[in-house]
Amino acid sequence: MCSMANATCNVDTILGLGYSLVFVLGFLVNTAALRAFIMRRDAWTDTHIYMFNLVLADSALIICIPFRIYHSFFCLDKTLLCTFLIYIHFINMYSSILTTAAISIHRYFAVRFPLRVRSWRRKKEAAFAVCVLIWVALLTVAAVFREENYPHKLWTCFERCKNQPLHFNFIAILLFCGLLVPLLIVMFCSSQIIGIVLKTDGESSPLQRSIVGIVTANMVVFIVCYTPIHVGFLVNYFYRPPAYWESVYIPAHAYLRVSEWISSTNCCLDSISYYFLLKRLSPSVSESRRVEQHE
Repeated sequence: MCSMANATCNVDTILGLGYSLVFVLGFLVNTAALRAFIMRRDAWTDTHIYMFNLVLADSALIICIPFRIYHSFFCLDKTLLCTFLIYIHFINMYSSILTTAAISIHRYFAVRFPLRVRSWRRKKEAAFAVCVLIWVALLTVAAVFREENYPHKLWTCFERCKNQPLHFNFIAILLFCGLLVPLLIVMFCSSQIIGIVLKTDGESSPLQRSIVGIVTANMVVFIVCYTPIHVGFLVNYFYRPPAYWESVYIPAHAYLRVSEWISSTNCCLDSISYYFLLKRLSPSVSESRRVEQHE
């Protein structure tokens, strides 16, 4: 049981306003993205499948944000609803992370081996299989470690007790598979794409500079959005609060809440950044169809 019997939930107006901003922007951007995907579903390529999966993950995360807003102003009771919301939040966050890594790999091969990628007939099936695999893996991990965020282990609805860290295996999976591997993939693929695009004898064109800027921005956003919260996971696991712990809990408590908010902002940035990346790096639909018909 949580040792903090006097646990209380305090109103956090600033955080509530921050989540309100993320919700409004994320709702508008992802609604527009979903509408665009549905309107053009007959013209989908494998790239569109990856990006649609990214939009789905971001949209599901946005659905949970109103509960965070309400909790910031009025405080939710610690019930199984909190457990459900926590897992929805993090399942969709990691779905976004892994899908971003998959998009990076896909873009790298499309730039590095363009003819082979365009001539492969089962690109859509492969993209769909990867997306399904991501969801199955995340749901499996959530089911195995479902008790890690049960109400009796929570300080408030969205915060765990400091004296009950997450299971080591759970932390290891989150850090290694949820951040480190995807981060290395994104950094490697992005750097390779930049190198290939800039590999020219003459001065780089405006299009090349634009592609480099977009790929670099995507990589930086990935690092900024997801690194802080995983640092918080690691610190919380190894840190043990002293008996008189209230004075040191507040900074750690604030850091985690802010880092969670930072990670949620990615649901606004994904659709914008990858929309421009798709416009710059992807072949046109008509060109793709001509290649498929020719093959």
